[in-house]
Amino acid sequence: MHGTVELPPFDFQQRTRLIYGPGTVQTHLVQSVRELNAGTALLVTDAGLRQAGHATQAERLLRDAGLQCYVYDDVHENPTSNDVEACTRFARGRGIDVLIGLGGGSSMDCAKGANFLLTNGGRIHDYKGIGKARLPMLPMIAVPTTSGTGSEAQSFAVIADAESHLKMACGDVKAACRVAVLDPLLTLTMPLSVTAATGIDAMTHAIESFVTVRRNTISGMFAGQAWELLSAAFPQVLADPSSVDARGRMQLGAFLAGAAIENSMLGAAHAAANPLTARFGTTHGHAVGLMLPPVIRFNALQSNIAPLYAQLVQRAGWGAGSGTVDASVAGEQLAAGFVRLLKLAGLPVTLAEVAGGTPSADVISELAADAAQQWTGTFNPRRVEAGDFAFLYVQALSLFSEASVPSWR
Repeated sequence: MHGTVELPPFDFQQRTRLIYGPGTVQTHLVQSVRELNAGTALLVTDAGLRQAGHATQAERLLRDAGLQCYVYDDVHENPTSNDVEACTRFARGRGIDVLIGLGGGSSMDCAKGANFLLTNGGRIHDYKGIGKARLPMLPMIAVPTTSGTGSEAQSFAVIADAESHLKMACGDVKAACRVAVLDPLLTLTMPLSVTAATGIDAMTHAIESFVTVRRNTISGMFAGQAWELLSAAFPQVLADPSSVDARGRMQLGAFLAGAAIENSMLGAAHAAANPLTARFGTTHGHAVGLMLPPVIRFNALQSNIAPLYAQLVQRAGWGAGSGTVDASVAGEQLAAGFVRLLKLAGLPVTLAEVAGGTPSADVISELAADAAQQWTGTFNPRRVEAGDFAFLYVQALSLFSEASVPSWR
């Protein structure tokens, strides 16, 4: 009789239709709007994508089809409550009946945040948590131009408080995108620095969601496949940014990792990363990337997690030969292999690099206290309190040996 591990109960409902392939914006965006019986769209994007021509292309497609389209292109990185309110003010009174989030996670999250306020009123702070929207919300289409957040596969908007800069997770099944149009051609214009940061972010999603306390059969399927796609495609896309195939694998991997988050949430690396962004302005992908290796090593000491990390080492092709990876060293192998990806991308690998030097003990304590308040930490497979986060930050100050990692496959 095969299989001795008891399957945990879960509740899975796929809420987002996925349309993938080069050129799908041209062939499916208008069709998707029409299938939602919508006639007036709010396109939420940023100035860079307007300049790159993506927003203009989408607007032209909609207008040529006889659809009304208003473009809000003032989204900022790591959108705050102020961004959401500004987008909402722009949209009010225009008869919007569908939202289109075009861009990275910032555009998609800002559009989701505006959706809460347009349909349910109040401030975005009112929706921190899960299921706070009482009224129906507008349908939304996501058109990601990066391969990172996986926001297109999630029912959460992550919005920073404009004053404290701490991030609020606002989740509601009604906020989930009805359609996600994944066109890897749109990601070709990403600067290499953005490709690197967003790719690392997507891989942290795959690794963390694979081991959380809420992991289940479905999240494991999504996260494992995401990691397999991303870990192989990331070196390829860095070496050849014009490869549509590698770009597509990254984009699909990011979506699957986002779907894994939707089903099992994240862990301590994201909880530790958010205070770094709030205090030092660290790019999210850089922050979560440098915090993941110490978190992996911390979690690997838990006996039921080390075998899961061994699976990820095996799926990345980092194991020795074709044999089974030894769970006792899998945490070190996975952490060290991830550091090699960071170095390959030229991203920070220590906390000192993003903090402008070694933070004082007081700063470490403040960061740890903030990290302990982050919701994602509650899903980490090993319990983490403020003292544990302080330990993780100290661990992130220096780099450990990579000797245990075999060469790339």
